[in-house]
Amino acid sequence: MRLRCSKFVLSGSLALVSTLFAVTAGAQQAAQPAERSARFVDGIAAIVDSQVITLRQLDSEAAIVARQLQSQNIPLPDPQTLRLQVLNRLIDQTIQEQEGKRLGIVITPEFLDNAVKMVAERNKLTPEKLRQEITKTGMTWDDYLKTLRHDLLLDQLRQRMVDERIYISDAEVDAYLKKQGVQAPARSAAANNQAAAGPVYIELAQILVRVPEGSDSNTERNLRLKAEGLLARVKAGEDFAGVAAAASDGQEALHGGVLGIRPLEGWPDLFVDNIKNLSSGQVSGLVRSGQGYHILKVTHHGGQDAVDTSVAQPQAPGTTEQGPMMVTQTKARHILIKLSQVRDDEQAKERIEQLKQRIDQGESFEVLARSNSEDSTAPLGGDLGWLTPGETVPAFEQAMDSLQPGQVSAPVRSQFGWHIIRVDDRRTKNMENEYRRMQARQHLFEQRVEPALDDWLSQLRGSVYIDNRLEKALSSEQ
Repeated sequence: MRLRCSKFVLSGSLALVSTLFAVTAGAQQAAQPAERSARFVDGIAAIVDSQVITLRQLDSEAAIVARQLQSQNIPLPDPQTLRLQVLNRLIDQTIQEQEGKRLGIVITPEFLDNAVKMVAERNKLTPEKLRQEITKTGMTWDDYLKTLRHDLLLDQLRQRMVDERIYISDAEVDAYLKKQGVQAPARSAAANNQAAAGPVYIELAQILVRVPEGSDSNTERNLRLKAEGLLARVKAGEDFAGVAAAASDGQEALHGGVLGIRPLEGWPDLFVDNIKNLSSGQVSGLVRSGQGYHILKVTHHGGQDAVDTSVAQPQAPGTTEQGPMMVTQTKARHILIKLSQVRDDEQAKERIEQLKQRIDQGESFEVLARSNSEDSTAPLGGDLGWLTPGETVPAFEQAMDSLQPGQVSAPVRSQFGWHIIRVDDRRTKNMENEYRRMQARQHLFEQRVEPALDDWLSQLRGSVYIDNRLEKALSSEQ
């Protein structure tokens, strides 16, 4: 197993910071909660399994979202539409938190603090200055931490439940690199100059009309008509972000539909085929995917110099300089004890400490890994093979890098659980070819991970009992 350090949650938090910095500071008056045409005697907006979302929670969250939309100059939906959009987001967040709890995922205060430091560093700020800038926008620091905490949870859910399902074969990497090489000789002088300047970065926003899996032809037709109507509205000049906030089924709807910024090659092939000829501000036609109907808007189109370079961006394969790339690799083993619904953080830590004591007393690391580790490397005695910098999560890599060959670490906490690490050897190797293949594999992974995450989240939502009382009450009145 490779303990990948995901860039998605950090990129998402940085995008939020970047958006907040771009708006005019100052308090904006929050939208008042809508008059409740339906009377809820028990004050319940929805029930997710056995967990209740109250009207008070809903109205409080809707006021926060209204302030954020106003600060970004995104037209507010009508009050009832806003409440329904916010409630759907709260339902999704509740489902994800329930799944995180079931899997024993815990966002510790230390983990959250480290994430804040990373966001601050990438924005060239101190944590205190970051806090000041956030609060200038009208968003409270507690609300920002709440958002960041959930982003971290979703990132860990993705790593645990989605990443390992994405398999990229060597043949696919070969084909990707061949495609890059075939295109290079045919480039014009202008294209070569652009390639030398760096990859082209595209920022996208979307409006998604989700089509539930297994929908009949009548449902499919009605949803397509809905999507066509939304497309007609934005083509006629209606504010894209406002339509997204009011009508999109995507998780990013209440952020104006913004999906983020990445190299063109980093977007799914289906998206690339529909946006590659669009300029900034232009909107695609309807794009049908397994999720439903997408309407895509290119909100930014440019090279490296035109994007926020405070966010670490992946580099397109083929753009690296030719020549040796000497990298120090580490050969390591580990034992992993995971958190779960029946084993909390303290119990996992106690278990790993017991194993560490046994190792210190002379028992074989490999034997203990085979019989106790809860990682897929257990049958190999915990052998992770040769690891390249950046291939494991920061907490793991930092602890590993501090060891000399033959040394065993103290217990180390990561988002996967508690580890003991042993460094077996180190070497310096020319990684030029491997690095190009790693970049190609990463681009292929990025093209697939978000659709795969959307599929998994949709399946997760379909497996949970949801009683959306607000939606039912509004439907009965129409």
